[in-house]
Amino acid sequence: MMAALAITAGCSGKGGNRAKERPLESYSAEELYKRAEFELETRRKATEATKLFGEVERLYPYSEWAKRALIMQAFAYHKDKKYEESRAAAQRFIDFYPADEDAAYAQYLLAISYYDQIDDVGRDQGLTFQALQALRTVIERYPDSDYARSAILKFDLAFDHLAAKEMEIGRYYLKRGHFTAAINRFRVVVEQFQTTSHTAEALHRLVEAYLSLGLDEEAQTAGAILGHNFK
Repeated sequence: MMAALAITAGCSGKGGNRAKERPLESYSAEELYKRAEFELETRRKATEATKLFGEVERLYPYSEWAKRALIMQAFAYHKDKKYEESRAAAQRFIDFYPADEDAAYAQYLLAISYYDQIDDVGRDQGLTFQALQALRTVIERYPDSDYARSAILKFDLAFDHLAAKEMEIGRYYLKRGHFTAAINRFRVVVEQFQTTSHTAEALHRLVEAYLSLGLDEEAQTAGAILGHNFK
């Protein structure tokens, strides 16, 4: 990522901030970009920054500053928690500049824009699947980038999140005596999410559900796996 540059937005005095009175068209690409950075980094006004970064691209579409502004706009949108807009800007950067050194960061921004919305296990897990797919792209396409390690960690956490959702549904069925439905959910965790932190509980719940149905042999098998792997 380009280093943020601290700048002044203009001189303020009796007449107010004169820089803000200038039409945007009178700024050079560099001046407009730095003004956007100032709004983002110094004044902490991400919304204003996204607009100004967009103006850089609009007024100077084929410049180096337009390229920089696009990735910074994606970052500013994410900082402003406008995740869909962040994804759109990041994807445009990837489409326009696939070989650029910041393409890895753009893909990472796209991925975490999904990831940062999956904190609630009770929500629909479509965002989790999208986060996993986008994070996998970072890991596979940019394995030597600065973002691969973070993407791997977030991938594992998102994967664990899906297992937590299966466990939540399984416990719901188990509590209400729907043992077959509960077994199906717990088996998904054991068979498809065995590397997550939920496998031991899933096996324990399987034993409970099997015993409730009188399936002693299946309960014994699940118990043996639990005892062997989680001593």
